[in-house]
Amino acid sequence: MKNFLKIAALSAAVLAISSVSAAYAAADSSIPEIKTIQDRGVLKVGVKNAVVGFSVEDPLSGEYKGFEDDLARLIAKDIGVDVEFTAVTAATRTELIDSGDLDVVLATFTISDERKTHWDFTTPYYTDYVSVLVEDKSNIKTLKDVVGKKVGVSSGSTSARALVQALIDNKLIDGKAFDPASFDPHTWTEGVSFQQYDDYPAISTALSAGEVQAFCVDKSILNIYKTPGRSFIEDNFAPQSYGAVTKKGSGLSPYVNSLIEGWLKDGTIKKLIHENNLD
Repeated sequence: MKNFLKIAALSAAVLAISSVSAAYAAADSSIPEIKTIQDRGVLKVGVKNAVVGFSVEDPLSGEYKGFEDDLARLIAKDIGVDVEFTAVTAATRTELIDSGDLDVVLATFTISDERKTHWDFTTPYYTDYVSVLVEDKSNIKTLKDVVGKKVGVSSGSTSARALVQALIDNKLIDGKAFDPASFDPHTWTEGVSFQQYDDYPAISTALSAGEVQAFCVDKSILNIYKTPGRSFIEDNFAPQSYGAVTKKGSGLSPYVNSLIEGWLKDGTIKKLIHENNLD
């Protein structure tokens, strides 16, 4: 009897987990993109591999662990396939979506109106803020202190633009030449200059070496690099809402969006955020 009860309880738990996503979207095999994924047997997902809490790849086992990895597994489970992770950066993730090498990107990908003209984004599953990390010895403590400094940012990210906008909003620079649509960190020189890097570890190394005086990106990412002797400036700015990304016009887009909205509604995403220490 005890064994029967244990089996029954286990079966109920498995059923509850399995039904989390099924209630919100059907993996309709008549949709060509979903049929392709099911025939292939894997959902190809782009994630970052060194963003603690969101996605980290174990260097020995190759296992991915984090909030966005958990979301990827739930999507794959709903389709009825395994998940195949590919490490991406802010510079490579869109190329791999456009080329069809990836089905979905879950990689702290900030939603913006401009980006939505090129790719499909789901409803936001997480909102963060941009901040600036500095060496304590620099005595940079506020946005005002960032003026005149060289700042390290990731290629393809929106952080540089967000920082310039914050400087303008706080009347620290004039910003008359600032156009969000055509902004280029490489050529911007008013009040602050930027050095772009392919990944976050490279920016952290540059900060230690004095190549840049500040490191600007979403605060949840900066938390990884806040080692002894480093601090955040006092200001947070530019709320950054993250969404899952699919190719523009893909039949996969409304399906993935319905899953995200369902998990927001039933508390699944809130639970995963808490389990990954992101709340």
